[in-house]
Amino acid sequence: RTVVAGRPAFWLGPDSAPRAILFFHGGGFTIGSSEDHLEICGRLAAAAGARLLSLDYRLAPEHPFPAAVEDCIAAYAWLLEQGQDPGRTALAGISAGGTLVLTTLLQARDRGLPLPAAAVAMSPAPDLAFPGASVQANQATDWITPARLESLRTNYLRGADPSLPLASPIHARLAGLPPLLLQVGGGEMLLDGVKDLARALERAGSPVELEVYAGVFHCWQVFAGVLAPGRRAIDQAGGFLKMAWQKGC
Repeated sequence: RTVVAGRPAFWLGPDSAPRAILFFHGGGFTIGSSEDHLEICGRLAAAAGARLLSLDYRLAPEHPFPAAVEDCIAAYAWLLEQGQDPGRTALAGISAGGTLVLTTLLQARDRGLPLPAAAVAMSPAPDLAFPGASVQANQATDWITPARLESLRTNYLRGADPSLPLASPIHARLAGLPPLLLQVGGGEMLLDGVKDLARALERAGSPVELEVYAGVFHCWQVFAGVLAPGRRAIDQAGGFLKMAWQKGC
């Protein structure tokens, strides 16, 4: 355990590893912690052959939008200040953390910070207005609910406009971002939103890969210990990051 830009964080993996992943946990911006995500963090670090830093960003409703965004970009800036080579760095996150990956990339680009070599967003929420037919069509195959999505808007945004780019990155200027892997379950309510994001990134000229895993639900990667698709997704994410780092060498 350590402190990064004033926030608690965990390092996993060998200190000697030159490559590092900055990880943001899930929990709808209102719950969750690094400790809740140690298994997925350990699996991802091993799959990528890197060390991993998981950040405990501030949570709503006590700390509403944009507190989590501010903490994540501060952590990335801190990592660079410690001498971490951005070309040997990646961002990764799941659910709310996947959304924070996107907003951190946008903030880093707009602030003129060196961008990481690549990023992975697992089951992100690109648009907090939650459009798309899958929100209704996939209710029977997902564990999140429309009420949970509405609660997220209420507690995290606290009246902020969901179309703000730092709340819903699909509304941002998406050009000039590093290679990004998007993972989403075919049974997720957020499926259409992630597909829309992939198309928007392609139109903007930012390199993106979209992986849709049939028959699984939101954040299935967390259950990699018992679900083969979870293990496969993490292995794919690790391989994606390795390839991006190799191309940058």
